[in-house]
Amino acid sequence: MASDSKNGGTVIIKKYANRRLYNTSTSSYITLDHLAQMVKDNVDFKVMDAKTGADLTHAILTQIIMEEEAAGEQMLPTNFLRQLISMYGNSMQAFLPGYLEASMEHFRDNQAKMRKAIEDSLGSNPLAQLAQRNMEMFKAAAAAFVPGAATAEEQKPAAEADDLDVLRKQMAEMQKKLDQLSN
Repeated sequence: MASDSKNGGTVIIKKYANRRLYNTSTSSYITLDHLAQMVKDNVDFKVMDAKTGADLTHAILTQIIMEEEAAGEQMLPTNFLRQLISMYGNSMQAFLPGYLEASMEHFRDNQAKMRKAIEDSLGSNPLAQLAQRNMEMFKAAAAAFVPGAATAEEQKPAAEADDLDVLRKQMAEMQKKLDQLSN
């Protein structure tokens, strides 16, 4: 992770009056797009006003979201935005940030579990196994029609090599029958 800096792993970004952002870790000027990528890369950063030292992280993250939404990457439904705005000044306003954070964390956990379940199911999925077997048979059939061609299958363990031999013999027998039918 590229988040090493003098502030215990948090990269400090200075925002100057001319609206430029300066990454103190890399000693370079950056854009909001760079900050968005840092978020996606899980790089912890803090945006500070270069003159006053005020923490501007929240405002900058909100600005990134606004630019993403305006660029057509809309994830926040209009009804959600209306409800969110209506919560400002509401007696429940203090509870909303914690609730939203917990909801997002729960969503990410479920997303990771779903991804793992899909990956795991491919190994035990009969259709995936059938597709793999069909691909092996296709390779064997192709090898049978190209005599003397060295294939990767010839380098597989003996049990798989025997299966391929059986398939090659079957293909040869089918070819003989086709030849007899055409005569």
